[in-house]
Amino acid sequence: MEEAEHGSGDAPRQPYEGGIGAGRVLVLSRDGQPLMPCHPARARELLRKGRAAVARQVPFTIRLKDRARSEARVTGVQLRIDPGSKGTGLVLTDEKEKPAGPGHIITLRRGLVSVELWHRGDRIRSCMHQRAGYRRRRRSANRRYRAPRFDNRTRPEGWLAPSVRHRVDTTLSLAQRLCRYAPVTEIHLERVAFDTHLMSAGRPPTQDRHRHGPLAGTNARAYLKAKWNNACAYCGATGVPLNIEHLRPRSRGGSDRVSNLVLACVPCNRAKGSRSVADFLAHQPDRLATILQQVRAPLEHAATMNATCRQLAHALAALGRPVHAWSGRLTQRNRSAMGLGKTHTLDALSLGALDHARGDRIVRVPRDVLVAKATGRGSYARTTPDRHGFPRLRRARTKQHFGFVTGDLVRAVVPSGTWAGTWTGRVSVRARGQHSLTTPKGRINVSHRHLRLLQRGDGYGYEIRSELLPSTSRKTG
Repeated sequence: MEEAEHGSGDAPRQPYEGGIGAGRVLVLSRDGQPLMPCHPARARELLRKGRAAVARQVPFTIRLKDRARSEARVTGVQLRIDPGSKGTGLVLTDEKEKPAGPGHIITLRRGLVSVELWHRGDRIRSCMHQRAGYRRRRRSANRRYRAPRFDNRTRPEGWLAPSVRHRVDTTLSLAQRLCRYAPVTEIHLERVAFDTHLMSAGRPPTQDRHRHGPLAGTNARAYLKAKWNNACAYCGATGVPLNIEHLRPRSRGGSDRVSNLVLACVPCNRAKGSRSVADFLAHQPDRLATILQQVRAPLEHAATMNATCRQLAHALAALGRPVHAWSGRLTQRNRSAMGLGKTHTLDALSLGALDHARGDRIVRVPRDVLVAKATGRGSYARTTPDRHGFPRLRRARTKQHFGFVTGDLVRAVVPSGTWAGTWTGRVSVRARGQHSLTTPKGRINVSHRHLRLLQRGDGYGYEIRSELLPSTSRKTG
């Protein structure tokens, strides 16, 4: 087996400042068409001789000055995508057939570029819950600015909640970018389906229970009364008015799922407030253990995957490349056979058919992973609200100051002072022209006169991590 390309396992994660990394460099022809990625040493040579120019910093792409696509040999690469609820892995690979004896041919797969996309669906969901809370508070205080709408209004076909739609859109956007800068001939996607009812039950349910669910023929209040013996879950009081209470408060990301609901008397409900149940019952460990036994694992990530996988496949088909869907079981088998760890990028690299009995194998793993964290492009709100949702400050409507926008990748050449030297990073703009620059050594203030634009902000923050380090966007599906 050929030696796989691995880096040092203790390499720290660091902000990506552009430039040639350890992975393959994307290459464009003279007429802007994608060519086969090249080795970083080859890219440095082309840039040094003036035969190429930098076309994009992230991911690093060069454009040849003396070669058209018709003059180059392009075999094509594959884009492999392992979608997830918190993060998605995208890897560019190429496969070559190699003779291994008379009439025996094996397939060798090489990883070229690895990208780990971090979604911001949780942040979008939190902001929408906060906005809904502001509206409810205004209405309850008789300060309505918008009448409430009917909850059961119809949705158009294919509608997804904004936090879920974001996952499809960002994955599609990054796939489009890779197809623009690399000669992608086919797309491989892992499609999974989770049985949330089976996961909630914790055991294989009967056919009737699988079809109807725990609340069939009853309602939430009656179900909770039977489950908690018509008593307060926190103090055991009976014969008193009982409220439906969230174990994990809505303000902390809790849902209305019935496993997150308990019965609580009015004094306990008020005393708990928005505290966690572990904090509230810290002095009653036995009762806390009894309550936690009733809690089921949250299923929002599994439900998100069920909602997005089909729509992601349809969206990727619009790119004009054939899309092949594979099961997660096959990915796990390939990854285990190659002895690889479990991250989104390694799962994406292991995606697709490999005949291990014949000798097919993965011979190259990219040493570094480009981490693209979705940060958005700023807020559209015109004011900054207070804790009650009322306007507190008016935000500036102009986002560009002295030719720079927050999120742009810039290079600063500071002639003198504490921060004298050359710095590269993401900029946060200020109206007075003294912008803030993020560097590996921290944030520094730089005048706009010392900045040079390298690449416009695209709504993502970039970092580099070693493939041997564990990913912080824990794989959930």
